[in-house]
Formats: sequence, C-alpha cells, structure tokens
Amino acid sequence: MSASPPTTPPAPAAPPPGAPPAAAAAPAAPVIPNSPAPPLPPAGRSDVVAPLGPGIGGPVGHGAQGSLPGHVMGMPHVDPGEGTVTLTIDGRNVTVPKGTNVLMAARGMGIDVPYFCYHPGLSVAAACRQCLVEVAGQPKLAPSCQVTCADKMDVKTQSPKAVLARQQQLEFTLVNHPVDCPICDKAGECTLQRLYFDHDGAPSRTDIDKVEKPKAVKLGPGVTLDAERCILCSRCVRVCAEVAQDPQLTFANRGDREVLTTAPGSELDNDYSLNVVDVCPVGALTSTDFRFTMRAWELYPTQSVCTGCSTGCNIEIHHAQHRIWRLVPRENLAVNKYWMCDEGRVTYKPVHVGRVASAWHGGAPLSWDKALDTAKSKLEELLGGDRAKLGVVLSAQACNEDNYLLAKLAFDFLGLNRVYLAGRAPASGRADKILKTDDVNPNSAGARLLGRGIAGGVAELEKDLEAGVLGGLIVLDHEVPLSERALVRVGGLAVTVVLASHRQGLGELDTSVVLPVASWAESNGTMTNAKGLTQRLRAAFPPPGDARPRWEAVAALAGALGMPVETRSARALFLEMKAAVPELGAAEWGREQPLVQLRFAGSRG
Repeated sequence: MSASPPTTPPAPAAPPPGAPPAAAAAPAAPVIPNSPAPPLPPAGRSDVVAPLGPGIGGPVGHGAQGSLPGHVMGMPHVDPGEGTVTLTIDGRNVTVPKGTNVLMAARGMGIDVPYFCYHPGLSVAAACRQCLVEVAGQPKLAPSCQVTCADKMDVKTQSPKAVLARQQQLEFTLVNHPVDCPICDKAGECTLQRLYFDHDGAPSRTDIDKVEKPKAVKLGPGVTLDAERCILCSRCVRVCAEVAQDPQLTFANRGDREVLTTAPGSELDNDYSLNVVDVCPVGALTSTDFRFTMRAWELYPTQSVCTGCSTGCNIEIHHAQHRIWRLVPRENLAVNKYWMCDEGRVTYKPVHVGRVASAWHGGAPLSWDKALDTAKSKLEELLGGDRAKLGVVLSAQACNEDNYLLAKLAFDFLGLNRVYLAGRAPASGRADKILKTDDVNPNSAGARLLGRGIAGGVAELEKDLEAGVLGGLIVLDHEVPLSERALVRVGGLAVTVVLASHRQGLGELDTSVVLPVASWAESNGTMTNAKGLTQRLRAAFPPPGDARPRWEAVAALAGALGMPVETRSARALFLEMKAAVPELGAAEWGREQPLVQLRFAGSRG
C-alpha cells in the first residue's frame, strides 16, 4: 500500500472567543494501487524483466506484479481507468480502484480478515463464510470477498459481532476435521492451522464421534485426496473449471456427508491438475509425488523460472540437503498468473540423475586443468590449419549469459562464421491456450538474439556435418537433437568440446572433451521467454563435484585459448551483456533473495 504524498493545509483561522473547538479534520485517505509502479518489484516477487526489441519479443511490460501487504497472493486485476472509490474500514478512510472487494481493501490496509475459499485468480464463491464483516446499512454480516467496495461504505471487520461469527464458523469447520497435523503434508503451511491459532485457539467442545470419510483416494495420476480434511471450499472445483477448462471435480452428497469427488466416469487427469494442491487451504488434496516425502517447514524456497517450455512460468524451487523436493508456481500476472502445468512440476527430476561431476575424455575422468589442456591443444591444432572448420553450437537450454560469452568467443575473438543454435526438438501438438507451448526450450528467444541473427539451426548443423565441412565443435549443452548418422559424424571430428551437465547425447561420446557444468537449478542467470520477457534464474544449491556454471566453463575455455576474460560473476557478465546488446538494455538483475526456510519465510499457507 502506498499513501498519497502529505500536503500542508493552510492554517485555519482562529475561532472567535467562546466558540466551541473545531472538530478534528478527517485523516487523508490512503490509496491502494492496483499494482506497484515499475521498475522496482516488491520483495518476494519476480524480478523486473525487460521485453526484447522489435521483431524479437512480445508486449512491452514488466514481469513483476505486486501484492498488497498482508496478502500472499496479490490483488485481483482491476482496471484503474474505471476510477476509484473511497470507503471507511474500521474507522480509517481508504481509496481503492473500482471493482475491488472489501476483503482485499481491508488486507491492503494490513487488517487480517481470514478466508478460505477466496482466490484472486478464481471466481468468488463465498462458500466458507470465514471473511464475514459488518457493513453499515445491511442487516446481516456479509462475506467481504463478495462485497464490492462503494463510495462512503462503512465497514467494521473487528466488531465483536463479526469476530464472534468468524470464530464460530472456524469452530464449525473443525467439528469433523481429523486434526492429523503430525502426519499431514500441509502442516506448517496450512491456512486452517494458522487461522486456528490466530483466531480461535480454543479446545473442541464436542465429544461425539467425528464423521469418517475416505482417505488416500487416488483422484488421478498426480493427486491423492484425504476427504476427512476437506472443508468444501470449492477452490479445486473452480481451478478445474476455470483454469484447466476441464470440470473434472465436483461435490457429492449433502450436509456432513458431502465429499469432493470426480465427475462420474472421469478422473482428475488434466494438464493442470496439481494446481488444486496449491490452492487447497488444508491438506485434503496432496501431490502424490510429494506426499510423505519431506516436512514442508524444512524446505528452502529459491525463486526461479520453469525450464519446461518457452512460457517461462515463475516458480519456487523447494529444496533441502542439495536436493529438489518439489516445484510450485509463483505469482506473476504477466506470465503465468498463479499457475503452472503438471509437466513443468516434474522438470526437477532429471536434475539429480546421470550427472557429469568431473571432466571426461576417452572414457576416463580428468581434472579441470588436464581437460582444458586437452581441449586447448586440439582446438589450437584445428585453428592453426583451417579455422573455418570449427563450429560453435549455442543452446536454447542455457542462460543468456552463457550464450553471450560463447558467442563473443566465436564471433569476436576467433572470428568464426559457423555458429549454430540447438535445443530440444519441438513437441508438436503440446501447445494449448493456457500456458503450454510447442517450444520445449526455455530460452529460444534469448539464444536467437545472442546468436546475432545468423546462427543456423540443427538442420544446418546436420547438413554441414554430412558435407564434411566441419572439423570440430564447441557445444554449450549436451542436448542437441541430431540423427544417428550425424552423431557418428560428430564422433569422427578432430575435436568436440561439450559443456555437459548430464551423461546424455553429446555428453556420452568418448571422443568428446566433456566439461562438467551446472544444471538450470544450480545456475544464476537470465532467460527470455516466448513473449520476450527476460527473467531471472537463481541457483538453489551448488552443482555436484567439479561442475561449474556454464559461463564459468566458457570463460575458462576462452582463457585457455588466449581470450582475455575479466568477468568474475554471473551478475557482472549480465551487466556487460546488457551494455552490449541494445535489446536487453532495460533488463534488471533484480535484488538478491536470502535463503530462509519455509518455517520462517511465511510465503505459503
């Protein structure tokens, strides 16, 4: 919330003798904006991102969207062009955009009005009745999520009547709840758990048996339901209908026998099914992949970007003990709003499998110094003959900084003209109208830009390999979708230097000099999505063994070949790239985020 700048009113005239004292002037109404003004993003949100120039990216804008203080998910979009309204909440005046509901207006003022069923990315259901407030002129308490702010409205959120109603509703919600927090995946980030301690804290007054409901129900391949914990808020039902556009969840039965279930003849198997786990305010809907694996409060959250496709959904990497346990979406209204696809959530699994932890050549591990000496001697031999036979392969899987430094080595220092751009092959038919795209590379737009518009594709690389015009390659990533015939050709080159994070693809060739590098989850850098928004990746933990960030490996190789490299950090390289590439001139690195366990971060639940 930002307040209007203070102004100094003219001094009032002195009252005549014997006149009653003048009433105190009403305080100026603070103004709650729809979102913070760019370019500085609020703490805990996505970094400021710059769109690429004409012909490269999408709409001009920022990737960061703000939220009101006290609200963990952000303010629903309201067109500020529609004007504002001023109302009174708990005796304080506040001005908000037209269309704002009372719940968000109050929370924007720092007033803690509890709720379960409301979500800014979904329609209003007013099902939980946990956000009841008093509105002057209305005979009954009203759900603040459903009441739109109006001029001169007078709202009381902390009146004895409203507070008692919320306490009673919370007690009613807990009547049949199993209170199995010690074994619940949601413990530590559960809204029901938090509200009980904040707003009730009283022992149960019932001594009858609780209603038992089904447990460990497989609703679909990714989601398991414990129906006893469900508070029937309907968030999950609305996610399926409104976000996934596939209404696979519904309620059956009535009263205290009502249960969440799938629609007849269907299961919860849409591409966005795991978003129901994120929005569930209790531990009813759980991720089958994460279930019973790690206590949530022991995880460390690191802000990053999903590398599953070119959308670039903003995410949090939840990790502990140098291992990723889950990926969850992070709010960014310009990119993914509050959601991410199920496919993107499992992109963490390959990070820990088949890693290259040391340099490699000829079927044997090497030290970094020995590997660089081997690469240097082979490359210098080729460069000393016909340097036009050396090719360089940039990667749509690597960060902008990695591609920039390798392109600088190829174009500016070595004077090469055989530069290619590779990445995962497109997944035809994968795209939908929600978040998924056919391009399963996270940085195609950025790599094309840094290839200076002349880098060829995989087809050109295969053609040149077939024609025999290449004698060696420097490859930024092991994932190059070559045919078997082309792979045989690569194996026969005089020298192939591959920066590989995994023993796959070109990283498996014994003839290659393999330099071990960090994966996306262990890297600091930026990537540019399909809309042209450049976003920040943060390293969650160090890479294994002798692996280094890709830019550092490129810098070491460039230094061995005689290219002066003064860069000492990813941020310094970013600033150099930003100055050299006009299309990235407006990009910002963003502020650093301290590594704090979820038990202290308070970012969920």
